[in-house]
Amino acid sequence: MAYTISASGLRKRYGDVAAVDGVSFDVEAGEFFGILGPNGAGKTTVLEIVEGLRRADGGEVSVLGLPPWPRNPRLLPRIGVQLQSSAFFERLTAREQLQTFGSLYGVPAARADAMLEMVGLTDKAGVQVEKLSGGQAQRLSIACALVHDPELVFLDEPTAALDPQARRNLWDVLAGISTEGRTIVLTTHHMDEAESLCDRVAIMDAGRILQLGAPAALVRGLDAPARVSVASGTLPVEDARALPAADEVADDGVSLVVSTRDPGAVVAALAAKDALAGVRIGGATLEDVFLELTGREYRA
Repeated sequence: MAYTISASGLRKRYGDVAAVDGVSFDVEAGEFFGILGPNGAGKTTVLEIVEGLRRADGGEVSVLGLPPWPRNPRLLPRIGVQLQSSAFFERLTAREQLQTFGSLYGVPAARADAMLEMVGLTDKAGVQVEKLSGGQAQRLSIACALVHDPELVFLDEPTAALDPQARRNLWDVLAGISTEGRTIVLTTHHMDEAESLCDRVAIMDAGRILQLGAPAALVRGLDAPARVSVASGTLPVEDARALPAADEVADDGVSLVVSTRDPGAVVAALAAKDALAGVRIGGATLEDVFLELTGREYRA
């Protein structure tokens, strides 16, 4: 199979720090691929190597069948890059920004309005970028990365520092871009974002890939118990501990939570006791996988 991206044994050191330590992965055409990890895991360095912005100390990488380093002018019209921190030309409007970016690729100025519509910024076309909100500026940044209609798009933590509403809004934009058949590579430390958007993810820490696969497959592989919760006071804690298949029970004064590997048996037993008030059933998530692999200690 001819992969859109093929990376093998990538390495990058800064003094005594191995920022990237033998990273290998492939990305298929049309795939939404996520690179996850805590701060300092090496996500951005890997992305910069693949984009051709940084030279690897070792290993090989191919992008659309071509080497990205030294900076490859044949790749530039075929890739779009949204960096972790974007900078715009001062005092230009959103439309003018897109027209300026597009002109670098010979794109007609009229395409700017189509891109503004795609990212939901038509009503901000005449607004200077300094007056856009954080979420609006991020959407404009993505539009700039897509203005020349690239085959492959790199997004480096596109929702960092956005509020929940702005993040969800941007997710809708990214999901729409993905349905157009583009290949997208995303770095993020938001597990819910990756679980919602990505076909496959690579979880990194200390410069290495710890696990790689579809989010649902990684969650199933964790083999974690389900959590059945009801309103606190619905059932005494001692009675909850006596329920069939109950492994652990906790009551924080708001919810009574039963951890179990057989949630059906627990729910049936609760129903028999007429104790289903506010019942909710939750399984493991990608965040549980992430924490299992990378630990829970504070990272500066």
